[in-house]
Formats: sequence, C-alpha cells, structure tokens
Amino acid sequence: MALMTTKEMLLKAQREGYAVGAFNAENMEMVQAVIEAAEEMKAPVIIQTTPGTLNYADPEMFYGMCAAAAQKVSVPVALHLDHGNSFEMAARALKAGYTSVMIDGSKEEFETNVTLSRRVAEMAHAMGIPVEGELGTVGGKEDNHEVKDSEKAYTDPEQAGEFAERTGVDSLAVGIGNAHGFYKGDPKLRFDILEETRKRVSIPIVLHGASGIPDEDVKRATGLGICKVNFATELRDAFSKGVKAYLKENPDTYDPKKYGAAGREAVKKLVLHKLEVLNCQGREG
Repeated sequence: MALMTTKEMLLKAQREGYAVGAFNAENMEMVQAVIEAAEEMKAPVIIQTTPGTLNYADPEMFYGMCAAAAQKVSVPVALHLDHGNSFEMAARALKAGYTSVMIDGSKEEFETNVTLSRRVAEMAHAMGIPVEGELGTVGGKEDNHEVKDSEKAYTDPEQAGEFAERTGVDSLAVGIGNAHGFYKGDPKLRFDILEETRKRVSIPIVLHGASGIPDEDVKRATGLGICKVNFATELRDAFSKGVKAYLKENPDTYDPKKYGAAGREAVKKLVLHKLEVLNCQGREG
C-alpha cells in the first residue's frame, strides 16, 4: 500500500496498548529487511532516516525506494525523519514526500524549543503531515547528533504538558534515562517520570535509544504509555556483523548482492524479535 502518516498509526497503538516499531535504515537492504519482517508479523512499521543518512543518500532517492517497497506489502508503512535538527531539514524531508517528521529542539532553551517545534508543526500540518517533538535530552550519539552525559536532562512532566499544548506536535519523545548508541552500563529508565508525563500529555509518547534496553523494560514502558519505540544502533550492528560473517566465510566474494543479502537477513531476524516485544504483531488493520 502507499506510505501512510504516523498520526493514526500511533493513535491506534495508544488506544490498544502496544507500540509501533520505528527502525532506522541506511540502505536498500535494511529497508527490505524491516518491511519484510513487518509483513510477516502483520505489523505496522515506521522506517526512519536521520539527517546524516539523508546527506548520504538524498531524501528524494530514499523516499522513492521506501515508497516502492511499501507498495509491495499489505501492512501500514510510514517514512519518518528522525532527529530533524532544523526547520530547513524538516522542510527538505517534507518536500521529498516524507510522511512524518521530527523536529528536535531539545538541546535549546524551553522557549526556543517551543517556537521551533510550533513552526515546524504549522508547516507540516498544512501538508497533512504529523510532527514529533522532543523535551528532555536523550543522551549518547547518533550520526552527528550528540548529547554528552553532562548535557543529558530528564523530561519535566509539567513542562511536557505545556510543550504539547503550545507546539501542537502530534507525538512527544521523552528523556527518561534512555540514550543513543550502545549503553556503557545497564540502562536505568525512570518509569516514574514516564508515568507522570503520561498523566499530563494526551498525545502519543515516544521512546528513543531503545537499542540495548532489556526487553522487559521496553515492555514495561509500552504498558505505561509508550506508543513508538526507536531502534537504530542494533540494526546497524546486526547488518555489519552479518556482512562481516559472510565475508569471513567467503573471503573471495566480491558481489555486493551476496554479502548485502547476509546483512539483510541479520536485520530482518532482529526486527522480527523487536516487533514481538512491542506486541504489535497482527495490528495492521
């Protein structure tokens, strides 16, 4: 089917108590892996790209690839800009055809974040496209987006309610101890902050940096109101390890299709597992 927006996808997850998996893809093989896994599980799915990925393979090219892949399956697929870092980047993704965008002003002062997020929401809503905002900084590094430990901040639940109301964003990413990249130790999520935020915010809530968070914690977060869960680092790691393992066993191979397929299968296996953890299998309707 045609690419759809994340608006109804996340509202349905919110109503029915599950989360939609949002998977960062860097190339054709990763896109295929995510969509094939979603089709097998009969689950809605979100493909994401960061600004770094769009600078590597321009948004029109990535949109065309994802739109074509989505047409081959029966499950809902959305294409989302992850961590859009400027008004201009969000506009670029919208122009290319993206069906959902994030504007991340979380490192800015609260009022600056509100103003920027509201501007992007107004622009996107005029095109019928939903927007994800962020309040509270998610630590770690993803592409060129980095938040040092000293800069990491938890979401203020009271501010979250004000932020959602003043910006008009359609979903909200929160900082509850989650981080991008591989965790240096065991992640300790502040479920109390999530619970308080849920009481004050009516829009769907998003968990970033889920790579490395134990399955049980992801399930608990979903039970407390998380409607979208982002995975990036684990997919990159799975793809790289799949390719490396194939080349180690077949050192004379020079056909990218062969080792690319190995990477694709590794990512697909991971995505199948994550979709089960999120309890979104069979939710395509």
